[in-house]
Amino acid sequence: MAPVVVCCLDSSETIQGLILGVIIWESGGLKGKFSSRTVVYGGPLIGENHKRTTLILKMLVEELIHQVSHESIFIQFRASHDLSDYDQVLRENNFKWHPRLNLLINTNSEKEVWHGISSGRRRQIRKSLSGGAKIIQPERESQVREFYDILYDLYKHKVKKPLPDWSFFQSFYRAIYEANQAEPMGRYFLIEYDKKIVGGILCPFFPGGTVFEWYVCGLDQECKEKGVYPSVLATWAAIDFAVKNGYTKFDFMGVGIPGKQYGVRDFKMKFGGHQVNHGRYTRINKRWLYVIAELGYNFLSLVKKI
Repeated sequence: MAPVVVCCLDSSETIQGLILGVIIWESGGLKGKFSSRTVVYGGPLIGENHKRTTLILKMLVEELIHQVSHESIFIQFRASHDLSDYDQVLRENNFKWHPRLNLLINTNSEKEVWHGISSGRRRQIRKSLSGGAKIIQPERESQVREFYDILYDLYKHKVKKPLPDWSFFQSFYRAIYEANQAEPMGRYFLIEYDKKIVGGILCPFFPGGTVFEWYVCGLDQECKEKGVYPSVLATWAAIDFAVKNGYTKFDFMGVGIPGKQYGVRDFKMKFGGHQVNHGRYTRINKRWLYVIAELGYNFLSLVKKI
């Protein structure tokens, strides 16, 4: 993974617009070539009511394309808000909009959040805590590694989607916990049971704004006979943190395509909230590589199911 930053500065070198993205690839060699993509989480950032919004956006998008198109099969804006005002500029630069659902919980009221959760989920949270499961902050890197190993197994055998390697999760831990930030930009919420890490969640956040669910996992099948539900408890831990620390929203970061069955959506919907469809804008830079990569990914997913 490698960061991408595109800024638009005025004559006094004050930032007027910004795009923050990341170039992602799975590994080196051929696999890396066929998996490289640039993802912008959220969208372009331009000051509200800016008189030159269209011009600034045009310059930002064109510079982003110039920087990454030669090494990314595609560029994707994964919108966290309505980008319809930017639609014309994005389409002029060969981006296409695709529908994608997301789930948001307003976290201003502890009572409303708790009552928005299904009775079954509330029971699982209570049983997990009374059964001895604990919500903890990692005290050492090895605990995060235990979380990553569970997550890696989940993505390899069930989710079957790309996952950053260990160094990404290690860097997140070191940046948040070892740097002693006065106002950290994220946290791990790990689930400990029987002196082992059995699940957890990684959450970046904007102070005073939104807590994001980035990666979550748990040994639910192994633990449910003991009345412990690690994935449920980890998700609740992050939502509860948002409620009790002045955050306004919890963002589930995607619940699939409208009209298409998606088990993850069913899991998340039981925590309450409301669905939105801000979608994604995607620009294909290398069409033949994209087609081959798409065919290969679908074939491997089919083989793994057999």
